[in-house]
Amino acid sequence: MTKIVAVAVLAAMTMLGTVSAVASMAAATGGRPPSAAQGAGSPPQARMPEGGVARQEVSRKQYDILIGQCRYAKTPEARQRCRTQVREQYKVGAFNPDLDCRTYSGITVCGVLELSAAQRSCVEEAVNGGLTRRRAEVECYAFR
Repeated sequence: MTKIVAVAVLAAMTMLGTVSAVASMAAATGGRPPSAAQGAGSPPQARMPEGGVARQEVSRKQYDILIGQCRYAKTPEARQRCRTQVREQYKVGAFNPDLDCRTYSGITVCGVLELSAAQRSCVEEAVNGGLTRRRAEVECYAFR
């Protein structure tokens, strides 16, 4: 029974995070994709990062966590790519309650984790063994 409740809560939290992310994106774009051509007198748009999503404002602590979690990437190139993505996607400002941060086994991470094929396999194996997906992602990202 406890596992069923935990899975239901996890599913609800996942759905709320997805809905929140979509709502944030819709609010940022006025509910429509940004137009390619702007009319005269329109304010200039900020440079969009590679993913095409406006930079999110996060607190200094959240930003430090995002940069710090890059140390778990397995190669120097992956660590550098991670830090570059954080700098492009986030800016320090106010606390962002919509940023998905979680701590397991003493490791705190935020946002979507870029997992290697081996790490994704580790996650599936851990989930099949009874671990929650969120915990498995953090532990496989940090320790595998």
